[in-house]
Amino acid sequence: MNIIASDVPSYEGMANMLEGYDCPAILVSVDYQILAINQLYRNEFGDVPLPKKAHCYEVSHGYTVPCDEAGEDCPLSAVIHSGHKERVLHIHQTPRGKEHVDVEMLPIHDGQGELLFFVELLRRVSVASAENMSNKLVGASKRFNQMLEKVTRVSRSEASVLLLGESGSGKELVATAVHQGSHRANNSLVTLECAGLTDSLFESELFGHVKGSFTGANNNRTGLVELANGGTLFLDEIGDVPLSMQVKLLRLIETGSFRPVGSSTIKHSNFRLICATHKSLAQMVRAGAFRQDLYYRINVFPIYVPSLRERQDDLPLLINTLLKRISERKEYHLTDSALQILKRYDFPGNIRELSNILNRAVILTDTNLIERSTIQECLNIDNELSQQGDTSLTLPLNSQKSHDVEGEWVDLKTAEKHYLSDLMAFHNNDKEKVAQAAGISLRSLYRKL
Repeated sequence: MNIIASDVPSYEGMANMLEGYDCPAILVSVDYQILAINQLYRNEFGDVPLPKKAHCYEVSHGYTVPCDEAGEDCPLSAVIHSGHKERVLHIHQTPRGKEHVDVEMLPIHDGQGELLFFVELLRRVSVASAENMSNKLVGASKRFNQMLEKVTRVSRSEASVLLLGESGSGKELVATAVHQGSHRANNSLVTLECAGLTDSLFESELFGHVKGSFTGANNNRTGLVELANGGTLFLDEIGDVPLSMQVKLLRLIETGSFRPVGSSTIKHSNFRLICATHKSLAQMVRAGAFRQDLYYRINVFPIYVPSLRERQDDLPLLINTLLKRISERKEYHLTDSALQILKRYDFPGNIRELSNILNRAVILTDTNLIERSTIQECLNIDNELSQQGDTSLTLPLNSQKSHDVEGEWVDLKTAEKHYLSDLMAFHNNDKEKVAQAAGISLRSLYRKL
């Protein structure tokens, strides 16, 4: 709703009004000049020399022209065109560096409906960073900001979220951001990776089981649904849930009730649901591989997570961030020519593949400067493996690791076992680094080990 002012108030009166907001707020004229700020703004973003009548786009962005003339969305311009409040996500210059800020612009009219001022409310988006941060979503491109704006909007609600996007694009990090931005952030985010689970294992993981309910059930086990009570349940690769289990999952979502395997006791859990998939669930519904009623239950608020190809502008920032995560002790950098090689690459494996390439580069380089030739060698490894076709799934077994004849081909499971064993030895049993190098989640690594 618009704020109506019967008379034109003084700047002092407007400044006092700003103190009533629970977030940083500024008063802006119709020609973009900052007229007043509240104390929360001073605390968060620093003081503004009001007598100089600085423009909002100068203070927030360092621009010499309004945001819409600099190629960005301008909330002030949007309010003028729509006649009501508008909300956009911006990257602002702050005392801490560049930060994502959720901007809400409120118009103030007089009694005759003439536009007088704007009140601009600013809220930092703490779950993402526009600079090199190792523990957050990282990005500054337009596609990334469009996604982040949806994350910011839906986080404060209880709506179920469906994350769509290619494998390796960062859907798990987005799920974490939604959870951290919600009022459930102080409770657990519990994740179940649905890929590769049988009916019985999926049911046991999700609902838990009682001792003796099946062979090997030597103790009671609490299910992930119960652990997510009060927090968020994240079902990764929801498209891989067995069809026979989908009806039980639907009942859980609709009622919040479940029954552990082998138990007659009905339990309840209050959780917020986030799902993710790289598959087209709509096509699976048409093919009869996914229940239509379950699809509409989880597809309340879909968010598309862009691939790395769609956010090429973020590549330098992502590279610096990943190198920092890979090596905290030693600082690595790419030469300009090495960066150009990566900019021309298609990245079918997205950010996960980029992380793998940089892991290899760090291992192969002898200095802290990663050269073009090193990156090219890292990319050639993938090219050589892809040209081998299906034979890349089986490797000749080293005679020191088996009693078989040297050079004999082994099955995938055995090859994977040796591969992970070598990685564990190389990284001194640092499971996080091993998971990064293998291109799998930490949960998947634990399960494989």
